[in-house]
Amino acid sequence: MATKQDFLKETIEHIDIKQFNVVPLVDSMEKMAFQARNLNRAARIYDMMLNDKKCSIILTLAGSLFSAGLKKVVYDLVMNNMVDAIVSTGALIVDQDFFEALGFKHYIGTPFSDDNQLRELAIDRIYDTYIDEDELRVCDETCGKICDSLEPRPYSSREFIREMGKYLENNGGPKVEDSIIYGAYKKNIPIFVPAFSDCSAGFGFIMHQTAHPDKHVSIDSAKDFLELTQLKMHAKETGIMMMGGGVPKNFTQDVVVAADLLQGQADMHKYAIQITVADERDGALSGSTLKEASSWGKVQTTYEQMVYAEATIAMPLLMGYGYHKGAWKNRASRELSKIYKDESASV
Repeated sequence: MATKQDFLKETIEHIDIKQFNVVPLVDSMEKMAFQARNLNRAARIYDMMLNDKKCSIILTLAGSLFSAGLKKVVYDLVMNNMVDAIVSTGALIVDQDFFEALGFKHYIGTPFSDDNQLRELAIDRIYDTYIDEDELRVCDETCGKICDSLEPRPYSSREFIREMGKYLENNGGPKVEDSIIYGAYKKNIPIFVPAFSDCSAGFGFIMHQTAHPDKHVSIDSAKDFLELTQLKMHAKETGIMMMGGGVPKNFTQDVVVAADLLQGQADMHKYAIQITVADERDGALSGSTLKEASSWGKVQTTYEQMVYAEATIAMPLLMGYGYHKGAWKNRASRELSKIYKDESASV
C-alpha cells in the first residue's frame, strides 16, 4: 500500500528571475501579436512605474501562485523596492508563504491522482501540487497561538500579518530565505488580505475565539478598507499590478472611490496591468477589463494593459523584465507601513 512518503518526494522549486535576463525576449514580442504583444506592453508599463519617482506600486495576488513556484518572484520585488504594498488572498500569504516560512514544503504531484487515496493519507491537492494536511494543521495552530499572544481587540489584516512577521523574528526567523511576510516586515511594506478568514488563519481564529468567547482577537475588514484608502491618499499617484482577479483586485480598485469620498478628490490609478485567464463576457469581476474599471473612476486608460495568460508563464517574464531593466536600482523604498500609528511607534 502506498504511503504519504511515496507521494511527497519532489518539492516545488521557486523560479529565480534574477538568473534569466528576459529583456531581449520580451522586447522581441513587441512585433508579434496576440498576448505576446500585450505582455510586451505590460512589461513596458511596469518599467514606466519603476521609473516614475512619484508612483507607488500596489501588487495584487490571487490564485495558488506561491505553491506553483512563484514565491521568490514576489520576494525579489519586495527586497528590491519593486513594489510598495501587497493586497492578496489569504491562501497565498498564510497557507503558502507563512507555511513555508515555518519549514514546510509544497510537492510536485499530478492531476491524475486518486483523490480518495490522497484524502486517506491526509494529502491536499492543488491541481498538480501536493500539500501535507498534517503540516497545514500546524500552520492553523500557529495562527491561533499568535492570536492568543495578542491584546484582545479588532485588528486589520495588515496589523495581524505584521504580527506574523514579528512571530517569525522572535522564533529564530523563517526557515527559508524567501519569506514574503518576513521580507515585508523588515522592509516596512504593508500586506493586506481583505478576506483574511478564508485561509489557514481563519482556522486559527476560530480555535482562538472558541477558547476565548468573551474577549478575543478579531479581524476588522472595514479597517482594512480604511487603511488601504489612507495609503492611496498618502501616495497620491499609484500603479497597480494585478495577478489574477477576485477580492484583491476589487479591493484595490475601490480605494480610489473611497479616497474620493473622504477627501473630495482622488486620482485614479495612473498605471494598471492585469494578468488573468478569466473571461469578461460573464460580467464577473476577475475578467472585467481595466477599461471597464475606468467607467467607475478607478483606473486611467492611458497606461493600462490586460494580458490573458497564465501566471506561472507571464509573471517571470513581466517581473523579470522589470528586474533586468534595472530601474529599481534608483528607486527609494517607500516604507508605507510607517504611515500607520502602530507601525510608526515601533520603527
